[in-house]
Amino acid sequence: MSLFILAGTAGTLNAQIIDNMPQDVVHYDNDLMDVQPIPLPSVRKADIMWSKRLWREIDLRQKMNQPFYYPIEPHNNWRNFITVVMDALREGSITAYDISTTDEFLVPLTFQEIVSRQIDTVHLTLTRPFPPYDQYDTVIYSDFDPNRVNRIRIKEDWYFDKKRSQMMVRILGICPVMIKVRNEEEFTEPLFWIYYPEARPVLAQAEVFNRFNDAARRSYDEIFMKRFFTSYIYKEQNVYDRRISEYAQGLDALLEAERIKLELLDFEQSLWEY
Repeated sequence: MSLFILAGTAGTLNAQIIDNMPQDVVHYDNDLMDVQPIPLPSVRKADIMWSKRLWREIDLRQKMNQPFYYPIEPHNNWRNFITVVMDALREGSITAYDISTTDEFLVPLTFQEIVSRQIDTVHLTLTRPFPPYDQYDTVIYSDFDPNRVNRIRIKEDWYFDKKRSQMMVRILGICPVMIKVRNEEEFTEPLFWIYYPEARPVLAQAEVFNRFNDAARRSYDEIFMKRFFTSYIYKEQNVYDRRISEYAQGLDALLEAERIKLELLDFEQSLWEY
């Protein structure tokens, strides 16, 4: 009997050891691990004859932008955008900058500071559901939930390169924006700025789901550089340093954002004579 038990135990242990893991794809491709960011064209100050700074907001709830938000849980080497950023901040691969006073890259933040700022404390007065139905005070704590980040702000410079006779754009900063609810009212809260040129090596090795072709691998850097997203302008450089929402509301704000976008196209078209 003892020999039978030992043999059965040995067989169980051997069954748990797998030398060759199953390959869950037709052909395993790990090329993104060594991918470098898309090279940027060199530009001289003397070649920039015109430039304008814009701020845009990417709403991850829109269908074209959903690859930034999904998957909620990482799998098959896919991680959503905020997970990639937070993992890089934890590892120290990129640096986050404070957003409380300005959108410039001045005051760096640590990963612990970012998380601690998002711990929300709400003091409530509730009524007990049983007699004598007296009231009591309670405190509700909520931790940082990356899944509530459903918008991304980008700061970019548009410029006309007279050497190439072309309107070009450079993304300078990226800011995740979280949606919060307090007193049954929804509001947005920007978390931090990251310097996009510094984050490009990390984003170039983070795979994004391609809904059109599983064989075509895409990275977050490629999505940003090739403008595979939809967004709207919420601010342009101005002497008052104000956003569109500060002087226009509703439909007027949308029309103002569209006017700024058309100005870029009209400026480039006006440089040519047919």
